[in-house]
Amino acid sequence: MSDTSEPLRLAAIGDLHVTEQSEHRYRDLFARISEEADVLALCGDLTNFGKTSEAEHLAEDLRACTIPMVGVLGNHDYECGQPEQVAHILHQAGVTILDEQAVVVKGVGFAGVKGFVGGFGRGELGAFGEQAIKAFVEESINEARKLENGLRSLRTDRTVAVLHYSPIAETVEGEPPEIHPFLGSSRLADAVDRFDNVKVVVHGHAHRGRYEGRTRRGVPVFNCAQFVVAERFDRPYALLEI
Repeated sequence: MSDTSEPLRLAAIGDLHVTEQSEHRYRDLFARISEEADVLALCGDLTNFGKTSEAEHLAEDLRACTIPMVGVLGNHDYECGQPEQVAHILHQAGVTILDEQAVVVKGVGFAGVKGFVGGFGRGELGAFGEQAIKAFVEESINEARKLENGLRSLRTDRTVAVLHYSPIAETVEGEPPEIHPFLGSSRLADAVDRFDNVKVVVHGHAHRGRYEGRTRRGVPVFNCAQFVVAERFDRPYALLEI
């Protein structure tokens, strides 16, 4: 494993929801983040409808960011059925999209996936009954499997998991209870808890959720949806020391 004793300052933000009218909305924010952090993690729902024009507006603003960037897409980034094009545009702007790969930045490993729905704990949906339910659950399992594979590929002493959907129930509390199963899945937390070197999980999606919670093993989980973070701090992004 690589070992470095110097802390890494991580900025994390999700749910930017950039629209076609959002020209230069975040440019100054990314410049500010570059002065305060070593790495920026983007936690999905980066565009509002997954349009390439929205991604291009965001890419222009991201060019103001002078630090390494990693990220995952969110459900909104899939809405127009062209997530590959959205990811390509963001990659061209310097973002490493983690979905099928992991990366090491300044001695810290980063792995991530969008995640999926499915519920938490005893309320987690199982693959039983109709084929449609089985396919639904299989998607949740596949996202957790991709996360586990990414985490396993890293040999760093410190690793960060970047998600869009939540891995725990704690950080979606504050949202209507009826929609909690649609905000994440415990399968993601199960994948995280298999690795002792995972130090932090960041996610978005739950706009009215809680800022902080922990997995069953005790790994800190931060809901970095900008609306949640802005209520807690004087900025829309989390700043974490890894």
